[in-house]
Amino acid sequence: MKVLPGNPYDGHTLATVIPDMEALVGSTIARILADKGYRGHNAPPDYKFRVFLSSQKRGVTPAIKRELRRRSAVEPVIGDLKAEHRMGRNYLWSRRGDANNAVLAAVGYNFRRLIRWLRLLLWQLLSALLAESAVNPARN
Repeated sequence: MKVLPGNPYDGHTLATVIPDMEALVGSTIARILADKGYRGHNAPPDYKFRVFLSSQKRGVTPAIKRELRRRSAVEPVIGDLKAEHRMGRNYLWSRRGDANNAVLAAVGYNFRRLIRWLRLLLWQLLSALLAESAVNPARN
């Protein structure tokens, strides 16, 4: 999650976000799949051919079409952040509070996913132990 001050137009955020994403991933980005809000983007010149919009028809291969459909899976995550992680309204003060609120919502979302994964792992371990004890009752 990256917090940008003010209320910038979606397409005008690519110039600052792309280098940070590449540094985080550790490789160059092959293509960016975005919604219509990124029309008229300000990506660096060497990235112009890599930005695909959701309504784009030219130059879209079947693989890119599949990836564009997959992009729609991000929208429920944004809705979940707004609804369940207090992103609907910011109760913190100033721009720093805005940034902290966004980062804390992302952290809460990731912790919720981690707890869900740990709960599933614990359930699988306990069911495997119970199945083992049911198969070999003499071991107990």
